[in-house]
Amino acid sequence: MTHLIDAAALHDLLASPVPPRVLDVRWRLDRPDGRDDHAAGHVPGAVYVDLEHELAEHPPRPDQGRHPLPSREALQAAARRWGLRDGEAVVAYDAVGGLSAARAWWLLRDAGVADVRVLDGGWQAWQEAFPAETGEVRPEPGDVVLDRGRLAVVGLDAVAAGRAGLLLDARASARFRGEVEPVDPRAGHVPGAVNAPAQESLGDDGRFRPVDELRDRATALGAVPGVPVTASCGSGVTATHLVLALAEAGVDAALWPGSWSQWSSRPELPVATGDA
Repeated sequence: MTHLIDAAALHDLLASPVPPRVLDVRWRLDRPDGRDDHAAGHVPGAVYVDLEHELAEHPPRPDQGRHPLPSREALQAAARRWGLRDGEAVVAYDAVGGLSAARAWWLLRDAGVADVRVLDGGWQAWQEAFPAETGEVRPEPGDVVLDRGRLAVVGLDAVAAGRAGLLLDARASARFRGEVEPVDPRAGHVPGAVNAPAQESLGDDGRFRPVDELRDRATALGAVPGVPVTASCGSGVTATHLVLALAEAGVDAALWPGSWSQWSSRPELPVATGDA
């Protein structure tokens, strides 16, 4: 089963008697508020989702990392603001290859929403083929009832004790190696982690690579069926993109929500640099 949907298939679904709820999760580390971009143009009917305030606990606590998972109550309240109803399908998209939309995908699946997909190619793919809608979308409140805990999560203590299995770090290689660190307290990575940049799951067109390529990449990283795998990143956002790419390859992975932002805030924990 794929967790992706292309623009043509989404277009057809939006014209069907039971269209999906579309979520615009445009967010970037250097530009977290995407409201203006949403108002300037979005997939028709798409509701803007604020990753910082709706897909993460806000304000965060340093000991939990920059983007702790929201509580069940907070996520349910947000989902109802988006107009989400029980049994409704969801499609999330962004303008960065799914790197932020995957956060909504992961959270809603973890909360029990059965049909959640990410628009492959995101906003750019939609623009290439279909007209946009402008302005703000304010749906009628939904009635969805969410739960939590359907997907595997790993905490800091388990990582520190070496119980996370194969720890994959989805950050860009320069951050993994410790050459740059634009936002977190220390540069480098968790000793023993393997770098698996999320961007490498995408082709030059911003769409996910074919399944056979994703499977080959997973194998090269050591992420094969039967091996416990944990995905991490800076703060648990792009790690969900890695979980998605691995799922497409047929590999289940746990999420470490605190990731490097949580580890690097603890000065007593060791830091590795370089490629090793």
